[in-house]
Amino acid sequence: MAKTALDILFVDDDSDFAAGCIRWFQKNGHRVAHTTRGQDGVAQCEKLDFDISVLDWNLPGLCGLELVQRIRDAAAETEIIILTGEGTIENAVESMRRGVFDFLSKPFPMAELERRCLGALERRKLRKENTQLREVIDRTKRPPATMIGRSEPIQKIFRLIDRIAPTDKPVLIEGESGTGKELVAQGIHQGSPRGNRPMVTVNCAALPEQLVESELFGHEQGSFTGATAAKPGLFEVADGSTLFIDEVGELPLALQPKLLRVLEDGSMRRIGSEKERRVDVRIVAATNRSLKDEVAEGRFREDLYYRINLLTVHLPPLRDRGDDVSVLIDHFLGNGPELEAEARTALLAYDWPGNIRQLVNTIERAKILADDLITIEDLPDEFQSLGSAGSAETPANEGSLMTLQREHIAEVLARENGNKSAAARILGVERRKLYRMMKQHGIEV
Repeated sequence: MAKTALDILFVDDDSDFAAGCIRWFQKNGHRVAHTTRGQDGVAQCEKLDFDISVLDWNLPGLCGLELVQRIRDAAAETEIIILTGEGTIENAVESMRRGVFDFLSKPFPMAELERRCLGALERRKLRKENTQLREVIDRTKRPPATMIGRSEPIQKIFRLIDRIAPTDKPVLIEGESGTGKELVAQGIHQGSPRGNRPMVTVNCAALPEQLVESELFGHEQGSFTGATAAKPGLFEVADGSTLFIDEVGELPLALQPKLLRVLEDGSMRRIGSEKERRVDVRIVAATNRSLKDEVAEGRFREDLYYRINLLTVHLPPLRDRGDDVSVLIDHFLGNGPELEAEARTALLAYDWPGNIRQLVNTIERAKILADDLITIEDLPDEFQSLGSAGSAETPANEGSLMTLQREHIAEVLARENGNKSAAARILGVERRKLYRMMKQHGIEV
Protein backbone atom coordinates (compact mmCIF):
# COMPACT_ATOMS: atom_id res chain seq x y z
CA MET A 1 0.00 0.00 0.00
CA ALA A 2 1.41 3.36 -1.02
CA LYS A 3 1.96 5.81 1.80
CA THR A 4 0.70 8.77 -0.24
CA ALA A 5 -2.53 8.79 -2.25
CA LEU A 6 -2.17 10.42 -5.66
CA ASP A 7 -4.75 11.97 -7.97
CA ILE A 8 -3.59 10.70 -11.38
CA LEU A 9 -4.87 11.24 -14.92
CA PHE A 10 -3.86 8.67 -17.57
CA VAL A 11 -4.22 9.72 -21.21
CA ASP A 12 -3.50 6.64 -23.32
CA ASP A 13 -5.38 4.99 -26.21
CA ASP A 14 -3.94 1.52 -25.49
CA SER A 15 -6.89 0.12 -23.52
CA ASP A 16 -5.06 -3.00 -22.26
CA PHE A 17 -2.08 -0.99 -21.02
CA ALA A 18 -4.34 1.64 -19.43
CA ALA A 19 -6.42 -1.05 -17.68
CA GLY A 20 -3.24 -2.50 -16.17
CA CYS A 21 -2.16 0.93 -14.93
CA ILE A 22 -5.57 1.60 -13.40
CA ARG A 23 -5.64 -1.74 -11.58
CA TRP A 24 -2.15 -1.26 -10.17
CA PHE A 25 -2.62 2.30 -8.97
CA GLN A 26 -6.11 1.78 -7.56
CA LYS A 27 -4.90 -1.34 -5.71
CA ASN A 28 -2.23 0.86 -4.09
CA GLY A 29 -4.76 3.40 -2.88
CA HIS A 30 -4.49 6.07 -5.59
CA ARG A 31 -7.39 7.91 -7.28
CA VAL A 32 -7.27 7.39 -11.05
CA ALA A 33 -9.02 8.93 -14.08
CA HIS A 34 -8.51 7.77 -17.66
CA THR A 35 -9.22 9.05 -21.15
CA THR A 36 -8.05 7.93 -24.57
CA ARG A 37 -7.81 11.27 -26.38
CA GLY A 38 -5.62 14.30 -25.78
CA GLN A 39 -8.53 16.77 -26.10
CA ASP A 40 -10.44 14.88 -23.40
CA GLY A 41 -7.38 14.94 -21.14
CA VAL A 42 -7.21 18.72 -21.42
CA ALA A 43 -10.93 18.94 -20.59
CA GLN A 44 -10.40 16.74 -17.51
CA CYS A 45 -7.56 18.98 -16.30
CA GLU A 46 -9.80 22.03 -16.67
CA LYS A 47 -12.36 20.43 -14.32
CA LEU A 48 -10.26 18.56 -11.75
CA ASP A 49 -6.98 19.16 -9.97
CA PHE A 50 -4.63 16.23 -10.68
CA ASP A 51 -1.30 15.73 -8.97
CA ILE A 52 0.13 13.87 -11.97
CA SER A 53 -0.86 13.65 -15.64
CA VAL A 54 0.62 10.57 -17.36
CA LEU A 55 0.45 11.18 -21.12
CA ASP A 56 1.09 8.87 -24.06
CA TRP A 57 3.28 10.66 -26.62
CA ASN A 58 1.56 9.21 -29.67
CA LEU A 59 -2.20 9.76 -29.60
CA PRO A 60 -4.74 10.35 -32.35
CA GLY A 61 -5.38 14.08 -32.74
CA LEU A 62 -3.80 16.18 -30.02
CA CYS A 63 -0.48 14.61 -28.93
CA GLY A 64 3.19 15.15 -28.19
CA LEU A 65 4.48 18.62 -27.33
CA GLU A 66 1.18 20.26 -28.28
CA LEU A 67 -0.64 18.12 -25.71
CA VAL A 68 2.02 18.94 -23.10
CA GLN A 69 1.53 22.66 -23.67
CA ARG A 70 -2.28 22.41 -23.55
CA ILE A 71 -2.16 20.43 -20.30
CA ARG A 72 0.32 22.96 -18.87
CA ASP A 73 -2.02 25.83 -19.83
CA ALA A 74 -5.05 24.09 -18.30
CA ALA A 75 -3.34 22.96 -15.09
CA ALA A 76 -0.08 24.73 -14.36
CA GLU A 77 0.48 22.85 -11.07
CA THR A 78 0.06 19.28 -12.36
CA GLU A 79 3.28 17.34 -12.93
CA ILE A 80 3.56 15.59 -16.31
CA ILE A 81 5.13 12.23 -17.10
CA ILE A 82 5.42 11.20 -20.77
CA LEU A 83 5.10 7.56 -21.89
CA THR A 84 6.19 6.40 -25.33
CA GLY A 85 7.07 3.28 -27.23
CA GLU A 86 9.34 5.23 -29.58
CA GLY A 87 11.38 7.49 -27.36
CA THR A 88 13.99 9.84 -28.81
CA ILE A 89 16.53 12.04 -27.08
CA GLU A 90 15.20 15.09 -28.95
CA ASN A 91 11.65 14.53 -27.68
CA ALA A 92 12.87 13.94 -24.13
CA VAL A 93 15.02 17.09 -24.08
CA GLU A 94 12.25 19.30 -25.47
CA SER A 95 9.72 17.81 -23.04
CA MET A 96 11.97 18.52 -20.06
CA ARG A 97 12.51 22.07 -21.31
CA ARG A 98 8.75 22.58 -21.20
CA GLY A 99 8.55 21.44 -17.59
CA VAL A 100 7.78 17.72 -18.00
CA PHE A 101 8.95 15.83 -14.92
CA ASP A 102 9.96 12.56 -16.58
CA PHE A 103 10.04 10.70 -19.91
CA LEU A 104 9.57 6.91 -19.75
CA SER A 105 9.89 4.42 -22.60
CA LYS A 106 7.57 1.42 -22.76
CA PRO A 107 7.66 -1.32 -21.58
CA PHE A 108 8.48 -0.81 -17.89
CA PRO A 109 7.44 -2.29 -14.50
CA MET A 110 4.40 -0.68 -12.93
CA ALA A 111 6.35 -0.25 -9.70
CA GLU A 112 8.83 1.93 -11.62
CA LEU A 113 6.03 4.15 -12.96
CA GLU A 114 4.59 4.50 -9.46
CA ARG A 115 8.02 5.40 -8.06
CA ARG A 116 8.40 8.15 -10.65
CA CYS A 117 4.87 9.43 -9.97
CA LEU A 118 5.71 9.72 -6.27
CA GLY A 119 8.88 11.61 -7.18
CA ALA A 120 6.80 13.98 -9.32
CA LEU A 121 4.49 14.55 -6.36
CA GLU A 122 7.44 15.59 -4.18
CA ARG A 123 8.42 18.21 -6.78
CA ARG A 124 4.83 19.46 -6.91
CA LYS A 125 4.76 19.79 -3.12
CA LEU A 126 8.07 21.64 -3.09
CA ARG A 127 6.90 24.11 -5.73
CA LYS A 128 3.65 24.68 -3.85
CA GLU A 129 5.47 25.21 -0.54
CA ASN A 130 7.75 27.79 -2.17
CA THR A 131 4.71 29.61 -3.57
CA GLN A 132 2.96 29.48 -0.19
CA LEU A 133 6.02 30.84 1.60
CA ARG A 134 6.31 33.76 -0.83
CA GLU A 135 2.61 34.55 -0.35
CA VAL A 136 2.90 34.49 3.44
CA ILE A 137 6.08 36.60 3.44
CA ASP A 138 4.33 39.16 1.24
CA ARG A 139 1.38 39.33 3.65
CA THR A 140 3.20 39.62 6.96
CA LYS A 141 6.70 40.69 7.90
CA ARG A 142 6.38 40.68 11.70
CA PRO A 143 7.60 37.74 13.82
CA PRO A 144 5.00 35.84 15.84
CA ALA A 145 4.31 37.22 19.32
CA THR A 146 3.88 35.13 22.44
CA MET A 147 1.18 35.10 25.09
CA ILE A 148 2.10 36.42 28.53
CA GLY A 149 0.36 35.89 31.86
CA ARG A 150 0.31 33.87 35.05
CA SER A 151 -3.26 34.39 36.27
CA GLU A 152 -5.41 31.27 36.62
CA PRO A 153 -7.75 32.24 33.72
CA ILE A 154 -4.86 32.54 31.28
CA GLN A 155 -3.14 29.43 32.66
CA LYS A 156 -6.34 27.51 31.86
CA ILE A 157 -6.07 28.81 28.28
CA PHE A 158 -2.46 27.61 28.08
CA ARG A 159 -3.48 24.14 29.28
CA LEU A 160 -6.36 24.03 26.78
CA ILE A 161 -4.06 25.02 23.91
CA ASP A 162 -1.69 22.19 24.86
CA ARG A 163 -4.59 19.72 24.67
CA ILE A 164 -6.18 20.79 21.39
CA ALA A 165 -3.12 21.89 19.38
CA PRO A 166 -1.95 18.38 18.37
CA THR A 167 -5.38 17.51 16.91
CA ASP A 168 -6.43 18.46 13.39
CA LYS A 169 -9.94 19.58 14.30
CA PRO A 170 -11.46 23.05 13.68
CA VAL A 171 -11.25 25.49 16.60
CA LEU A 172 -13.43 28.49 17.43
CA ILE A 173 -11.87 31.23 19.60
CA GLU A 174 -14.36 33.54 21.31
CA GLY A 175 -13.46 36.76 23.07
CA GLU A 176 -13.78 40.51 23.12
CA SER A 177 -11.80 42.63 20.65
CA GLY A 178 -8.20 43.08 21.68
CA THR A 179 -7.95 40.02 23.95
CA GLY A 180 -5.31 38.28 21.82
CA LYS A 181 -7.32 35.79 19.75
CA GLU A 182 -4.67 35.71 17.01
CA LEU A 183 -2.01 34.83 19.61
CA VAL A 184 -4.15 31.89 20.74
CA ALA A 185 -4.50 30.79 17.11
CA GLN A 186 -0.72 31.08 16.66
CA GLY A 187 -0.18 28.98 19.80
CA ILE A 188 -2.55 26.29 18.51
CA HIS A 189 -0.81 26.29 15.13
CA GLN A 190 2.72 26.17 16.54
CA GLY A 191 1.81 23.25 18.79
CA SER A 192 0.34 21.25 15.91
CA PRO A 193 2.04 18.95 13.37
CA ARG A 194 1.55 21.82 10.87
CA GLY A 195 3.61 24.22 12.99
CA ASN A 196 6.68 24.01 10.75
CA ARG A 197 4.76 25.97 8.08
CA PRO A 198 3.59 29.58 8.34
CA MET A 199 0.05 30.15 9.58
CA VAL A 200 -2.06 32.11 7.08
CA THR A 201 -4.39 34.83 8.41
CA VAL A 202 -7.42 36.65 7.03
CA ASN A 203 -9.68 39.16 8.79
CA CYS A 204 -13.19 39.08 7.33
CA ALA A 205 -14.07 42.41 8.93
CA ALA A 206 -11.15 44.15 7.20
CA LEU A 207 -12.24 43.23 3.66
CA PRO A 208 -15.05 44.64 1.51
CA GLU A 209 -17.76 41.99 1.13
CA GLN A 210 -17.18 41.69 -2.63
CA LEU A 211 -13.49 40.82 -2.10
CA VAL A 212 -13.88 38.19 0.61
CA GLU A 213 -14.64 35.36 -1.81
CA SER A 214 -11.65 36.16 -4.03
CA GLU A 215 -9.35 36.43 -1.00
CA LEU A 216 -10.42 33.07 0.42
CA PHE A 217 -11.00 31.01 -2.72
CA GLY A 218 -9.00 32.81 -5.43
CA HIS A 219 -10.08 33.62 -8.98
CA GLU A 220 -9.27 32.94 -12.59
CA GLN A 221 -8.13 35.55 -15.09
CA GLY A 222 -11.08 37.51 -16.48
CA SER A 223 -13.56 36.13 -13.94
CA PHE A 224 -14.57 39.69 -12.96
CA THR A 225 -13.61 43.26 -13.74
CA GLY A 226 -10.06 43.84 -12.59
CA ALA A 227 -9.09 40.14 -12.55
CA THR A 228 -6.18 40.64 -14.93
CA ALA A 229 -4.42 37.45 -13.80
CA ALA A 230 -5.30 34.21 -12.03
CA LYS A 231 -4.75 34.32 -8.28
CA PRO A 232 -4.76 31.50 -5.71
CA GLY A 233 -6.94 32.04 -2.66
CA LEU A 234 -5.82 31.74 0.93
CA PHE A 235 -7.12 28.19 1.16
CA GLU A 236 -4.59 27.21 -1.51
CA VAL A 237 -1.86 29.30 0.13
CA ALA A 238 -2.58 27.53 3.45
CA ASP A 239 -2.65 24.03 1.95
CA GLY A 240 -0.89 21.76 4.45
CA SER A 241 -0.98 24.46 7.13
CA THR A 242 -3.48 26.41 9.27
CA LEU A 243 -5.83 29.16 8.08
CA PHE A 244 -6.85 31.60 10.80
CA ILE A 245 -10.17 33.26 9.89
CA ASP A 246 -10.57 36.26 12.20
CA GLU A 247 -14.05 37.74 12.74
CA VAL A 248 -15.67 34.77 11.01
CA GLY A 249 -19.06 36.17 12.05
CA GLU A 250 -18.57 38.83 9.35
CA LEU A 251 -18.40 36.19 6.60
CA PRO A 252 -21.21 36.93 4.09
CA LEU A 253 -24.08 34.46 4.32
CA ALA A 254 -23.76 33.61 0.61
CA LEU A 255 -20.16 32.42 1.11
CA GLN A 256 -20.79 30.28 4.15
CA PRO A 257 -21.76 27.14 2.13
CA LYS A 258 -18.37 27.31 0.36
CA LEU A 259 -16.56 27.39 3.70
CA LEU A 260 -18.71 24.53 4.94
CA ARG A 261 -17.77 22.42 1.93
CA VAL A 262 -14.05 22.95 2.48
CA LEU A 263 -14.50 21.87 6.08
CA GLU A 264 -16.46 18.78 5.06
CA ASP A 265 -14.34 17.34 2.25
CA GLY A 266 -11.51 19.77 1.43
CA SER A 267 -13.03 20.72 -1.95
CA MET A 268 -13.15 24.25 -3.36
CA ARG A 269 -13.30 26.20 -6.60
CA ARG A 270 -11.78 29.50 -7.62
CA ILE A 271 -14.14 32.23 -8.87
CA GLY A 272 -14.71 31.69 -12.57
CA SER A 273 -13.45 28.10 -12.56
CA GLU A 274 -15.21 24.76 -12.87
CA LYS A 275 -12.13 22.92 -11.60
CA GLU A 276 -12.44 21.16 -8.26
CA ARG A 277 -9.36 21.63 -6.11
CA ARG A 278 -8.53 19.72 -2.95
CA VAL A 279 -6.84 21.40 -0.02
CA ASP A 280 -5.66 20.10 3.34
CA VAL A 281 -6.20 23.03 5.70
CA ARG A 282 -6.90 23.24 9.42
CA ILE A 283 -9.37 26.02 10.22
CA VAL A 284 -9.03 28.13 13.33
CA ALA A 285 -11.74 30.80 13.47
CA ALA A 286 -12.29 33.69 15.86
CA THR A 287 -15.19 35.99 16.70
CA ASN A 288 -16.01 38.78 19.11
CA ARG A 289 -19.72 38.10 18.57
CA SER A 290 -21.95 35.35 19.89
CA LEU A 291 -22.28 33.08 16.87
CA LYS A 292 -25.12 31.32 18.64
CA ASP A 293 -27.03 34.60 18.59
CA GLU A 294 -26.05 35.14 14.95
CA VAL A 295 -27.54 31.73 14.11
CA ALA A 296 -30.76 32.65 15.93
CA GLU A 297 -30.95 35.90 13.93
CA GLY A 298 -30.42 34.05 10.64
CA ARG A 299 -27.07 35.69 9.89
CA PHE A 300 -24.92 32.57 10.36
CA ARG A 301 -25.61 29.04 9.15
CA GLU A 302 -26.36 26.59 11.94
CA ASP A 303 -24.56 23.69 10.20
CA LEU A 304 -21.44 25.82 9.75
CA TYR A 305 -21.59 26.95 13.38
CA TYR A 306 -21.57 23.38 14.66
CA ARG A 307 -18.81 22.44 12.22
CA ILE A 308 -16.37 25.17 13.35
CA ASN A 309 -17.48 24.99 17.01
CA LEU A 310 -16.13 21.49 17.56
CA LEU A 311 -13.42 22.82 19.92
CA THR A 312 -13.96 26.19 21.61
CA VAL A 313 -11.60 28.52 23.45
CA HIS A 314 -13.26 31.29 25.52
CA LEU A 315 -10.61 34.00 25.95
CA PRO A 316 -11.11 36.12 29.11
CA PRO A 317 -11.07 39.93 28.96
CA LEU A 318 -8.10 41.68 30.53
CA ARG A 319 -10.19 42.95 33.47
CA ASP A 320 -10.70 39.32 34.56
CA ARG A 321 -7.01 38.39 34.48
CA GLY A 322 -5.96 39.82 37.85
CA ASP A 323 -2.25 40.52 38.22
CA ASP A 324 -1.62 39.93 34.51
CA VAL A 325 -2.21 43.66 34.02
CA SER A 326 0.90 44.44 36.08
CA VAL A 327 2.92 41.74 34.31
CA LEU A 328 1.86 43.06 30.90
CA ILE A 329 2.62 46.66 31.84
CA ASP A 330 6.21 45.72 32.72
CA HIS A 331 6.56 43.62 29.59
CA PHE A 332 5.42 46.40 27.25
CA LEU A 333 7.51 49.00 29.07
CA GLY A 334 10.59 46.92 28.27
CA ASN A 335 13.71 49.06 28.53
CA GLY A 336 11.71 52.25 28.24
CA PRO A 337 11.23 54.93 30.88
CA GLU A 338 10.31 54.13 34.47
CA LEU A 339 6.68 54.25 35.60
CA GLU A 340 5.85 56.41 38.59
CA ALA A 341 3.65 54.91 41.33
CA GLU A 342 0.65 57.18 40.64
CA ALA A 343 0.65 56.28 36.94
CA ARG A 344 0.90 52.57 37.76
CA THR A 345 -1.99 52.89 40.19
CA ALA A 346 -4.11 54.51 37.48
CA LEU A 347 -3.25 51.80 34.96
CA LEU A 348 -4.10 49.06 37.48
CA ALA A 349 -7.40 50.72 38.47
CA TYR A 350 -8.63 50.98 34.86
CA ASP A 351 -11.01 48.31 33.52
CA TRP A 352 -9.51 48.16 29.97
CA PRO A 353 -12.59 47.86 27.71
CA GLY A 354 -10.20 47.63 24.74
CA ASN A 355 -8.23 44.86 26.47
CA ILE A 356 -4.58 44.14 25.64
CA ARG A 357 -4.66 46.12 22.40
CA GLN A 358 -5.69 49.23 24.35
CA LEU A 359 -3.02 48.57 26.99
CA VAL A 360 -0.31 48.32 24.34
CA ASN A 361 -1.42 51.57 22.69
CA THR A 362 -1.58 53.36 26.04
CA ILE A 363 1.94 52.27 27.03
CA GLU A 364 3.36 53.14 23.60
CA ARG A 365 1.76 56.61 23.75
CA ALA A 366 3.18 57.20 27.22
CA LYS A 367 6.69 56.12 26.17
CA ILE A 368 6.61 58.65 23.34
CA LEU A 369 5.42 61.53 25.57
CA ALA A 370 7.58 60.78 28.61
CA ASP A 371 11.24 61.52 29.25
CA ASP A 372 12.87 59.22 31.81
CA LEU A 373 9.73 58.76 33.90
CA ILE A 374 6.13 58.10 32.85
CA THR A 375 3.83 60.22 34.97
CA ILE A 376 0.06 60.25 35.09
CA GLU A 377 0.10 63.36 32.87
CA ASP A 378 1.53 61.16 30.08
CA LEU A 379 -1.58 58.96 30.14
CA PRO A 380 -4.87 59.67 28.29
CA ASP A 381 -7.57 61.79 29.94
CA GLU A 382 -9.61 58.83 31.21
CA PHE A 383 -6.74 57.89 33.56
CA GLN A 384 -6.27 61.29 35.20
CA SER A 385 -8.80 60.76 38.01
CA LEU A 386 -7.64 57.24 38.80
CA GLY A 387 -4.13 57.88 40.13
CA SER A 388 -4.66 59.57 43.49
CA ALA A 389 -8.17 58.15 43.93
CA GLY A 390 -6.98 54.66 43.19
CA SER A 391 -4.02 54.92 45.54
CA ALA A 392 -6.23 56.29 48.30
CA GLU A 393 -9.02 53.79 47.88
CA THR A 394 -7.12 50.61 47.10
CA PRO A 395 -3.68 50.73 48.78
CA ALA A 396 -4.02 47.10 49.83
CA ASN A 397 -4.65 46.03 46.24
CA GLU A 398 -1.68 48.04 44.97
CA GLY A 399 0.52 46.62 47.70
CA SER A 400 -0.71 43.12 46.93
CA LEU A 401 0.09 43.53 43.24
CA MET A 402 3.57 44.83 43.97
CA THR A 403 4.12 41.92 46.38
CA LEU A 404 3.01 39.44 43.71
CA GLN A 405 5.35 41.03 41.19
CA ARG A 406 8.27 40.84 43.64
CA GLU A 407 7.49 37.18 44.41
CA HIS A 408 7.27 36.35 40.70
CA ILE A 409 10.65 37.94 39.92
CA ALA A 410 12.28 36.23 42.89
CA GLU A 411 10.75 32.87 41.93
CA VAL A 412 12.05 33.10 38.34
CA LEU A 413 15.53 34.09 39.53
CA ALA A 414 15.61 31.20 41.99
CA ARG A 415 14.44 28.74 39.33
CA GLU A 416 17.20 29.93 37.00
CA ASN A 417 19.82 29.73 39.79
CA GLY A 418 20.37 33.48 39.73
CA ASN A 419 21.06 33.62 35.98
CA LYS A 420 19.79 37.14 35.24
CA SER A 421 19.96 36.78 31.45
CA ALA A 422 17.77 33.67 31.52
CA ALA A 423 15.38 35.25 34.04
CA ALA A 424 15.05 38.39 31.90
CA ARG A 425 14.13 36.28 28.85
CA ILE A 426 11.42 34.46 30.81
CA LEU A 427 10.04 37.73 32.22
CA GLY A 428 10.05 39.30 28.76
CA VAL A 429 12.34 42.24 29.67
CA GLU A 430 15.89 43.31 28.89
CA ARG A 431 18.54 42.52 31.53
CA ARG A 432 19.02 46.23 32.31
CA LYS A 433 15.28 46.49 33.06
CA LEU A 434 15.48 43.41 35.30
CA TYR A 435 18.25 45.05 37.37
CA ARG A 436 16.03 48.12 37.90
CA MET A 437 13.08 45.91 38.91
CA MET A 438 15.29 43.99 41.36
CA LYS A 439 16.49 47.27 42.88
CA GLN A 440 12.91 48.57 43.13
CA HIS A 441 11.79 45.44 45.01
CA GLY A 442 14.96 45.03 47.07
CA ILE A 443 15.84 41.66 45.51
CA GLU A 444 19.45 40.55 45.83
CA VAL A 445 21.00 37.49 44.16
